[in-house]
Order: sequence, then C-alpha cells, then structure tokens
Amino acid sequence: MPENDRLSGCLDDINLEIVEREPTPKLLMKLSIQLHLPGLSLSNTVSFLEIFGVDRIRSTVHNWVHKADLQPESGRSPNHVAVDETVIQFDDEQYWLYAALDPDSNDLLHPTLEPARTNVIVDQFFPKLREKHDVDDAIFLVDDAVPLH
Repeated sequence: MPENDRLSGCLDDINLEIVEREPTPKLLMKLSIQLHLPGLSLSNTVSFLEIFGVDRIRSTVHNWVHKADLQPESGRSPNHVAVDETVIQFDDEQYWLYAALDPDSNDLLHPTLEPARTNVIVDQFFPKLREKHDVDDAIFLVDDAVPLH
C-alpha cells in the first residue's frame, strides 16, 4: 500500500472504536488526527480543539493518532503544491491557518495554525514543508496573498 493511501481517505475511514470513554465528539477527534498527521503540531492541534470548546492535552491527541495507526512512514513528492492562508474567527479571537496540500490527491501536506499573521511565520512555513516532503521540483500554486509569494 502506498504510504499516502493511509491518509487519503475520508474522515469516516478513521477507526476510533479502540478509543474508549472519550467525551470528545468523534468528528473533532478525526479532524484533529487529520490535521496532526501531515504536520500540525500537537500544541496547535490542541489549540484547534479549544476553538470548539474542547479542552485536551497534547498526549491525548498523540494517543488518538497512535491508536488510529495512520502515521505515514516518510514524506511525499507531489508534482504540485497548493498553498493558502485563511483566517478563522472564533468570537473575538482570530487565528491564521496556513496550509499546503497536494491538489492531485487532496492530501494535506503541512498545516500550521497561528495566532497572528506575520512574515516570520510565512518565512518558517516553507522550510518546514521542505523538511517533511520533497517539494523542490513541485510547482507551487499560490493565490494573490502577497506574504506567500
């Protein structure tokens, strides 16, 4: 089985039957797993859950990922990489979601959730993406967002 086949399915493909007595809604657990697997840190994944009023610690999310048994063995080499940023508004707080994905497979390659929009964050985003995946020969697809150019 190709390594990215483990991540390319829908949320329904993530089996959480082995997680017992977990008060977190299963949809948020599955979404957290899919955000963390391609690279969103455990801290940022926990921050994502807090947006929905779910208070968990990093080790809990780590255990979900481990029990789901979906961790890829190595990086990917996509031909194209789509990169975008968007703001997530929750009450009076804003968070910036930066994400790179493979448009051919719709796999999330590298997400990061940040409390601010700065050039430093963007400058760190691409080297971290390169550390995880072989994207040196990929064609990057970016919209008109100036910081991403």
